[in-house]
Amino acid sequence: MTVVLFILGVLVMLIGLGLSIALHELGHIVPAKLFKVHVGQYMIGFGPRIWSKQFGETEYGFRALPLGGFISIAGMYPPSSGKNPRLFATLVQDARAQNDETIDAAAGRTLYSQATWKRVVVMLGGPFMNFVLAIVAFTVLLSGIGITQATSTVATVSECVLPAGSPQTACAPGDAPTPAAEAGLLPGDTITAIDGTAVSSFEEASAIVRDHPGDPLAVDILRDGSAQTLQVTPILAENEYVDADGETVVDEVGFVGFSPAYERVRQPLWAGAEEAVGSVGSVIGVIVHLPVTLYDIAVDLVTGGERDPDGPISVIGVGRIAGEVAATEAPIIDRLAVLVNLIAALNIALMVFNLIPLLPLDGGHVVVALWDGLKRLFARITGRAAPAPADATRLVPLTLVVVVLMIGMSALLFAADIFNPVDLFGG
Repeated sequence: MTVVLFILGVLVMLIGLGLSIALHELGHIVPAKLFKVHVGQYMIGFGPRIWSKQFGETEYGFRALPLGGFISIAGMYPPSSGKNPRLFATLVQDARAQNDETIDAAAGRTLYSQATWKRVVVMLGGPFMNFVLAIVAFTVLLSGIGITQATSTVATVSECVLPAGSPQTACAPGDAPTPAAEAGLLPGDTITAIDGTAVSSFEEASAIVRDHPGDPLAVDILRDGSAQTLQVTPILAENEYVDADGETVVDEVGFVGFSPAYERVRQPLWAGAEEAVGSVGSVIGVIVHLPVTLYDIAVDLVTGGERDPDGPISVIGVGRIAGEVAATEAPIIDRLAVLVNLIAALNIALMVFNLIPLLPLDGGHVVVALWDGLKRLFARITGRAAPAPADATRLVPLTLVVVVLMIGMSALLFAADIFNPVDLFGG
């Protein structure tokens, strides 16, 4: 059964990845067609063609390697002109020949001839769709499934005071009872107020307790539907807690000795969009430090060191994590939440990565379009004739370097995810 669940988790993630890629390319093709640009192909995957069907002027299909997708837009660049650069002359000529073929089939409906804003919209359409899909996934996670939060309901009451970090797990004769046990607090009680201050979460209740060691506090509770008030005096003890900055702190604070019950709490509908926006910054940080991170991954691969769980992973790593999550013994809703979160994070990563301003990524095409727009604007301001569109095929050598680096990064991450995968479950 575990193997079946693992395979099911991998399949769910592959479907999610395929949907993400399909919607990314849809984000390009829809505005392109709205602007009457000729689109010859819409393909999911790379390599040999598995299946395709012609609808109108566009061929839709799937290819063997589900590692991305592409659409063939007519006239990404203007017709070839001038001499080829000496460096990589053959590659430049091949790129120009392929581009000219799309122009010949377009009957003037080319991308390079469109207004700058239209070219930018077409190229940003893919990343935009990934962002929308991430917002949808985060909304399903936060507002549909909810996030696990500690509540003000008591799950367990400690019988005695044990020092933080102590290996002792059971009370011994002579150990002092906890204030919660002395006051008669029981599992199932819901704390509604402490010292006259209403509380609705464990964080609110524990914050009051931490600040009042030695002070008698009135604790209002609901027990089996009936309201009661208990008297609790927190003691000063070393305790571990999470502060307002999310950091785990060990300090001497007020302590009463109970642990909270957890439940999934649904967040407001706008929480998904907020989470998506916040995740963009995190992914940008990962990409900025990518060279150092990849070096660390290579070192960990050779030495067998533990990988950073917040670092980049490949499709293999994502599938492996999805399979492991699906095969755990956690409640189904918890496993589903992790898978949805993975899909959301994957789309944020796809969006940010594609916005890197280098060809052949979408961000590189946006830079070319903006450069053309700036040149035309400058020509209008100075009263000069409109300049010819930029021949980005001259950037083929740089594009080749980017492609080689991307292939190298993918190969490293594939190897790391196979031989030294990220360990999210402690073994």
